[in-house]
Amino acid sequence: MVREKVTVSTRTLQWKCVESRVDNKRLCYGRFILSPLIKGQADTIGIAMRRALLGEIEGTCITRAKSEKIPHEYSTIVGIQESVHEILMNLKEIVLRSNLYGTCGAFICARGPGYVTAQDIISPPSVEIVDNTQHIARLTEPIDLCIGLQIERNRGYRYSIKRPNNFQDGSYPIDAVFMPVRNANHSIHSYGNGNERQEILFLEIWTNGSLTPKEALHEASRNLIDLFIPFLHAEEETLHLEYNRHKGTFTPSYFS
Repeated sequence: MVREKVTVSTRTLQWKCVESRVDNKRLCYGRFILSPLIKGQADTIGIAMRRALLGEIEGTCITRAKSEKIPHEYSTIVGIQESVHEILMNLKEIVLRSNLYGTCGAFICARGPGYVTAQDIISPPSVEIVDNTQHIARLTEPIDLCIGLQIERNRGYRYSIKRPNNFQDGSYPIDAVFMPVRNANHSIHSYGNGNERQEILFLEIWTNGSLTPKEALHEASRNLIDLFIPFLHAEEETLHLEYNRHKGTFTPSYFS
């Protein structure tokens, strides 16, 4: 754990990481401050950052599994302790890190008896498994378990649509949780008196280990900047066109 004393700057707006820790391979925590802010700014930034952290950062996960030997999702296979549904849920929890654009394939091929873990996933070099010990299945007999996987990089959450034709070829979609940020909170500390009152914004970020809280903060900030950039240009171009159209007689009303 890294913990630093919080000092408040009264000059340039600055940010700082005041606490950082890794609880395990799939849980990282970071606490950051931004100051000094005038009254109201901390809440504005905090709400926007929390939304961007939870919804605007891309992540990688397994979105489909395929095996011709599986009759249906809720079936059981002799020699495997878990049901097919339980195996799919375990695959959903596998944490991946990648620089993918779109989707790629991977596969599992294991021989029992023994445990099948994330370490048994054979994936392209562009995909990294964060925690090789994550459990997938236990083979209780000397049988082969071969599963084809689809890996995808995206953002947000996508509920898998189960269609009958998906299961006919042994292909099973998996609910996709692309969000690498598990949780994000913000709080505000006010100081000063009267018109001199200022605020400190505290941001807390928990990630799944596929990126650090500091990396998540940087990416969320970049995504927010990209969203606001069009406002810096579109309004200027619109006003310029309207002014030329009316030969200089156009007077914009900003308060109507």
